Amino acid sequence: MKKVALTQSSYIPWKGYFDLINMVDEFILFDSVQYVKKSWRNRNYIKGANGPLLLSIPVLVKGKLSQRVRDVIARDDQWRKKHWKAFVVNYSKSQYFSEYKDIFEALYLKQNVYELSTINYHFIKTICELLGITTQIKYDTDYNYFHENANIDKIIELLQCAQTEIFINGPTAQQYMTKEMFAVHNIDLQWMDYDGYPEYTQLHPPFEHHVSILDLLFNEGPNANKFLKSF
Repeated sequence: MKKVALTQSSYIPWKGYFDLINMVDEFILFDSVQYVKKSWRNRNYIKGANGPLLLSIPVLVKGKLSQRVRDVIARDDQWRKKHWKAFVVNYSKSQYFSEYKDIFEALYLKQNVYELSTINYHFIKTICELLGITTQIKYDTDYNYFHENANIDKIIELLQCAQTEIFINGPTAQQYMTKEMFAVHNIDLQWMDYDGYPEYTQLHPPFEHHVSILDLLFNEGPNANKFLKSF
């Protein structure tokens, strides 16, 4: 049975995001919905010596309050050097930083991309490859569906276009979704469980789960996927 998940693209997401990707046959980047400021679309945390450190991509928002995620543009490219320097400062002593240094240095410093959705996609795709995740990743715009509003009908139509039989979604969606809404369309809605992740090596205590997956990669390297629940 075909399993599908859909959510907005995010900047260097946490490990739960990649667990969800690995649990499905197709992962759809739902970037036709409205962009929300101060969200995971353009920011995330890494682990610094003094606790979580927020990295944020500056984007153009003035006069664009209703823009979609797919239309968001980075304000400049100065963030690239700043973010990469933060990784060098905070992770150069981690066990596997040198193993991945060239890959991520190229993603940060050798790309000329300003579309936020595309920036996120490049990071997500590269990280999946390093983790051994082979799920097909697509954009919602790859499908010919017609609902303009980000409502349940739009989601159902998109899932039908993708020939979804099992839809796995994050637990926060339980506030506005029920299994019955999807069952009438022969789609089995299941909830992702983000509890119970094991701790791994981090350079600086106390341990923090909710940081970018890059923290896990730089500290555990080829063993990183052993700390995901879907492997």
